[in-house]
Amino acid sequence: MILLDYHNRIIEDTLKARFNPENKPKLVDMSIVDFDGVSYHISTLENQETKLLLSIRWKCWPELIQYGAESVLKREYSQWITQPEVGYDFSLLFDLENIGADPEDVIRKVSLLKRNAMAAPFERAFDAQALAEKEEQWDPTTSQLMTIHYREGESIFIQNQQDRVTVIFSTLFKEETDRIFGKVFLQEFVDARRKPHLQHAPQVIYSHREPPLEIRHLPGLEDSESMGYITFVLFPRHFVSGQVREETISRIQIFRDYLHYHIKCSKAYMHSRMRARVSDFLKVLNRAKPEHHAVEKKLASGRAFRRT
Repeated sequence: MILLDYHNRIIEDTLKARFNPENKPKLVDMSIVDFDGVSYHISTLENQETKLLLSIRWKCWPELIQYGAESVLKREYSQWITQPEVGYDFSLLFDLENIGADPEDVIRKVSLLKRNAMAAPFERAFDAQALAEKEEQWDPTTSQLMTIHYREGESIFIQNQQDRVTVIFSTLFKEETDRIFGKVFLQEFVDARRKPHLQHAPQVIYSHREPPLEIRHLPGLEDSESMGYITFVLFPRHFVSGQVREETISRIQIFRDYLHYHIKCSKAYMHSRMRARVSDFLKVLNRAKPEHHAVEKKLASGRAFRRT
C-alpha cells in the first residue's frame, strides 16, 4: 500500500524554484490547502520580489501553542519567524538574496512546517514518559491528557503514562461502506502483531462508537454509528532514539489521512472492477441475441412474401 508523504510537496517544489539563484525573482501569490484543513499562503512582499512570506492557518493552532509548539517552531525556524500575516497563525519570511543556511535543508525543513507544529504534544508526552519511568513512586494523577481538535468532529488524544504513551484518534466514517472498509483495514493492524517479525510494532485497538476508557470521561464526545476510535499504544522502544522518535512522530500524524485515503482507493478500485464486469456481461448478452434473416417464400398461387 502507498505511504503518504508527511511533508508538503507543493511547498517543497515552490521553494526549490524560488531559492534557485539561476531563476529570476518574480512576484508570487499562491494559496495551498493541505490535509486536515491546513491552509498555506506563499507571497512576495509588496514591490519586494526577493522577500518571500510563507504563512499557515490551522483551526487547532491555539491548542498546539498550549502544548509547546512555540518552542519547537523557534528551535526549527528561529531566524525566519516574523509577525503573522493577517488571517493566519504563523509566518516565515525569507530573503532570497540571503537564505542564511543550506537551501536544501531550509526547503526540507519548511516543507515540514505542519509536521513540526503537530510534533509538539508528542514530544511533550515522550519527555514526560521518560521522566515518569525514572520515578519509583509515580503518581498517575500527574499524567496529562492532551486533546487536539484538528478536524471538524475529529480529534487526537495523547496521554503519557509511566511505561507508555497512548495516542487515540477519533474519526468519522460518513458512509456505511467507509465503516466496513475501515473495520477491515483496522483489523489488519490488530492482526499484524501476530506475525513474528511485527511483534514489536505498536499495539492497535479499534472500537466502534464507544470511546476508550482513557477519554470516556471527556465531555462532548460524539455518540453515533459513524464514529470510530483507534488507539495506538507506544512503548519507549518506539521513541527511544532520535531517528526512531522523529519517524514515529511523522508517521503517526498522518495515520488518519492514510486510512481514509486507502478507503477511497479501495472503493474506486471496486467500482472500476464492477464497471468492467458489467461491460463483460453486456458483451455476452449482445452475443446471445438471435440473428434474424429475411426469408422469401411463395404461396401456391405463385405470389411471394417476405418473412422476418
